[in-house]
Amino acid sequence: MIAERPLVFLPLLQQGTLWRGNKKEKAIYLTFDDGPTPRITTEVLDILDRYGIKATFFCIGKNVEKHPDIYQEILQRGHQVGNHTHTHLKGMKCFTSTYLKDIEKASTVINSTLFRPPYGQIRLNQIRSLGKQYKVVLWDLVTRDYNPKLSPEYILRKIKTMTRNGSIIIFHDSVKAQKNLFAVLPSAIEFWQKEGYEFKLL
Repeated sequence: MIAERPLVFLPLLQQGTLWRGNKKEKAIYLTFDDGPTPRITTEVLDILDRYGIKATFFCIGKNVEKHPDIYQEILQRGHQVGNHTHTHLKGMKCFTSTYLKDIEKASTVINSTLFRPPYGQIRLNQIRSLGKQYKVVLWDLVTRDYNPKLSPEYILRKIKTMTRNGSIIIFHDSVKAQKNLFAVLPSAIEFWQKEGYEFKLL
């Protein structure tokens, strides 16, 4: 992912997907991908509790199987969950039948009608098939916290300049992202609260 925000034409091409919430409402949708991950997800939950915020966690099925206790803790603390496939497949690089079976396998441990494609890679026929059962959620702003070449200062600066009404924002509760995640998340939340943004679930 090169850009923090999707190219203008992508939401137009991928009809049936949600990229941004209500543009007239001063609200944002905070989301986390790739967990649950030991220590990292629970620390994220503690940070959200500290600020009184609810978020949406797009979980990988195999991670839920490994850490069902953390998955249950996400739900018990009042957060929302979504399906992020079972094995983090790229939709553009596999047969649609394979992709749908992987999502179906994840659904046996993730009870949700929300789906986010890993890497944002998904074909139109996959969107159409999933649309019968899921709301396919992309994003308005990706923090790229997983990129070790980016500093927390850079990520926070981008968040401050690119957040807008209805932004669906992605962090990652993963090992790869943890350094930037924990350096940026509290400051980002304080910025959003100061700016008067309401935090909503999808």
